[in-house]
Amino acid sequence: MKDCNCVFCKIAGGEIPSTTLYEDEDFRVILDLGPATRGHALLLPKEHYRDLFELDDETAAKVLVKAKRIAGRMKKALGADGFNLVQNNGEAAGQTVFHFHMHLIPRYRDDHAGILWEPGRTTPEEMEEIRSRISSLQEE
Repeated sequence: MKDCNCVFCKIAGGEIPSTTLYEDEDFRVILDLGPATRGHALLLPKEHYRDLFELDDETAAKVLVKAKRIAGRMKKALGADGFNLVQNNGEAAGQTVFHFHMHLIPRYRDDHAGILWEPGRTTPEEMEEIRSRISSLQEE
């Protein structure tokens, strides 16, 4: 399934030019036009899924395997000191293009990419309440 109005469908399908690092029958990996760091890339499924929650299990499994392989090559080729795999779902989480994609972000010492956060605080009671709510839901 493709969405003819989706820019990432058009890029993944080759209709819009991109700097492609990798392509197979399921995915295209492109360099991000607004990179967080040198080499920042996007892993795009060729099929349209709005977000993680629309992604079928087979494609979801392939995404992590593909990300691992490509990120490993990128880390070695670019001399990165670390790596972030980032995947946003929903506007509140920072998703701006509503086609599932994963950011492959090489990290370098002192790169100031700003992907970290200040750890919050919680209580044992709050943790138990959260665990109880999630555990009570049936697996789909």
